[in-house]
Formats: sequence, C-alpha cells, structure tokens
Amino acid sequence: MAISPHEQREIEALLRIYPTRRAVALEALKIVQEPKKWVTDEDLRDVAALLEMAPAELDSLATFYSQIFRRPVGEHVIRLCDGVSCWIMGETGLEERLSRLLSIGPGETTPDRRFTWLPVSCLGVCEQAPAIMIDDDLYTRIQPEDLDAILERYAHTGVEK
Repeated sequence: MAISPHEQREIEALLRIYPTRRAVALEALKIVQEPKKWVTDEDLRDVAALLEMAPAELDSLATFYSQIFRRPVGEHVIRLCDGVSCWIMGETGLEERLSRLLSIGPGETTPDRRFTWLPVSCLGVCEQAPAIMIDDDLYTRIQPEDLDAILERYAHTGVEK
C-alpha cells in the first residue's frame, strides 16, 4: 500500500464523520498529498480502494481541483488568476513579469524546483483583481512591479513569509 498507516487512519477518521465514503474523497486526496506535495498513481489507487471508488472516478475529481497535484510541483506553488476580472485588471502584465523573473511559463517548474507556476481560472476575489496565490498566501490588487518583493519572500527555505 502506497499510503502510510497514518494517512489511512486519518482517512478512516473522516469516514466516521462524513455521510458517505464518496464525500471524503477530496479531503482524503489532501491528506495523501501533504507529505510529498502531489498524489501519485499508487496513492490514487489506494485511496480509491479505501473509499470504494473507481480510480478513474477519483482521478477525474483530483484533476478538476486546482489544489490537488497529480505530478510533482516545486517547493512553492504560484497560482496566477487568469479569469476575466483579473485579465481586465492587468493579469497579462503580471504574467509577463512572472515569466521574466522566473524564466518559466505557465504550467512549468523552475530548474531549482523552488517554484511551480499554475494558471487558474478564478481565485474568488474578483473585486480585488488582479490576484495571485503562493502556497496558501493570497495577494490582491497587485501590480507587475510588486512581484519582485513578493517572490523574494519565498526565495529561501526557512525565510518567514
């Protein structure tokens, strides 16, 4: 089994709280993703078996949500909103600046594995556009020139954000 006994216990604890096994699916994926920052095929199969779901059904859920990663990601995950509100408010300038600063494009990871940049269609803060999220930190109403200082907060392991 790819998932650890600890992860299995956490998922089983959720099964006692939620009304159906299927209702646990997203939280279970978050649990197995936590230690390595992504969900392997083996993890997915183990969770599907535990929840009595088809692996393909669980995979479709995993690939739908932008918070679940089905391939390795960098130490910090950057989600740049490219939704309509952010686009109107200047997301394109942020995209150009981010690409220049990191030397990568959307969907890519820096060679040092420090950052992965993922475009997302909405961060849910349209009234504060444009927006970017790094890990769990949300930045709103940002301008391209703000990115230098924001990224510097994540440039070194162990530096407080």
